[in-house]
Amino acid sequence: MKKIISLLSLLTLLSVTSVKAEMSYGIGFMAGKLSASGTETEGTESDSSDREKSFDEVFAGADVFVETELSNGYTVGLSYVPVDVEIGSGERVDSSAGADVAAEADTGTRTAKAELTDLLTLYTNIPFGNEGGYALAGLHYTKVKTAETLPNSSYGDENIYGAQLGVGSKRGNKKFEIFYSKFEDIEISSTGGNSNSIKADADALTVRYSIGF
Repeated sequence: MKKIISLLSLLTLLSVTSVKAEMSYGIGFMAGKLSASGTETEGTESDSSDREKSFDEVFAGADVFVETELSNGYTVGLSYVPVDVEIGSGERVDSSAGADVAAEADTGTRTAKAELTDLLTLYTNIPFGNEGGYALAGLHYTKVKTAETLPNSSYGDENIYGAQLGVGSKRGNKKFEIFYSKFEDIEISSTGGNSNSIKADADALTVRYSIGF
């Protein structure tokens, strides 16, 4: 929550100090492809193997934003995505015949999934040319939320950052953008039961259409 307040305070300060402060609000619609890969490491003496998985997810969503145009023509804004974006899910069935008693056998179905939630982006538009074109750069902040069904342990959530680079075109109060986002590595350890750990990374290519008011 403190990070959200800091981002909002920065945007407010820029709008107040700018000679040409024109605040606008709006909504954006986006779609794209998110690519992710990860490795789960078992923390037991009997199984120290790694399990790897990679996948691509097609997503669609929307965001709300507030932005201001500075006196030098640059735009600074803050975007918030109120819907979760799934970055992967999986399932496996384990069986074991080596336990002394059936109750100790490492068997059952394991499921897990992860989502990006509360995605915030602080961004700037840097104009070039005379036709409404601009370069786009931004900083993402989001929470990786996990949900799993494991027999003796569970994974928590983690806050991560990411960077955004792209280009766009503005016509009046409408903008069209295409950008690439890269998130920092996700590292989560389980609590309870086996001390398993997950390490993953994710990136996305997104197109976005927005309308300001």
